[in-house]
Amino acid sequence: MKPGDTIPDFVLPNAIGQPIKIQDILKSGPVVLSFYRGGWCPYCSLELRALQRSLPLFKTFGATLVALTPETPSHALSTLEKKQLSFEILSDIGNAIAREFGLVFTLPEKLRPIYQKLGIDLEAANGNQTFELPIPATYVVNQDGVIVYAFVDPDYTKRLEFEWNSTLCHPR
Repeated sequence: MKPGDTIPDFVLPNAIGQPIKIQDILKSGPVVLSFYRGGWCPYCSLELRALQRSLPLFKTFGATLVALTPETPSHALSTLEKKQLSFEILSDIGNAIAREFGLVFTLPEKLRPIYQKLGIDLEAANGNQTFELPIPATYVVNQDGVIVYAFVDPDYTKRLEFEWNSTLCHPR
């Protein structure tokens, strides 16, 4: 998805399994949506910490931060606790929402043993055997559900640097 597109209406469980409706969050103002691969990913961990540090800035623009991961709620809860995060992490099991955004890829078979040697068990973390992950991406969505900014890069080592202004959160 790109700027000008309207995001899909969705309901996903948060880290404690409670269903969260994106439309309810949008009622409060703009939303920053961050798709990440999992708590096991060091680049995702760095980004989650940067997002946590940016929360006061988001709040000055009336924006709410929501992260989406293909991990199960229990794995998302572990990430939330270990990284001391204070924003919602939603479990996009099976990458249903990431797929609607056009972000899903399948981890190549030749990389799977390498992940396992590193102690990364995607099947357990994601609760399925698809080996699908989202491309890390960050979107700013206005209160009407329209994307006003998108950062998507297939290189998982590249992430959005948070330079905010009122244009991003309140487009003209």
